Amino acid sequence: MAESTNHETEASEPKKVSLADAVRNKLAQKKQAQSNDSNIRSKDNAAKKVASQMTKKVNNQRRRTGGS
Repeated sequence: MAESTNHETEASEPKKVSLADAVRNKLAQKKQAQSNDSNIRSKDNAAKKVASQMTKKVNNQRRRTGGS
């Protein structure tokens, strides 16, 4: 009888985790969330229409300043 109550109290108390394990778990959660976000974004980007790219402006500094 005493053993069953002992197990119950251990289960209800939070398990002690080392700092390194906590950091690893947090990093794993962050990577998982980031991969989920990137999957959603890639689907959104595929649906968007491709916008035209800006072309390089011609450098007309010589004409403006009188040139050589």
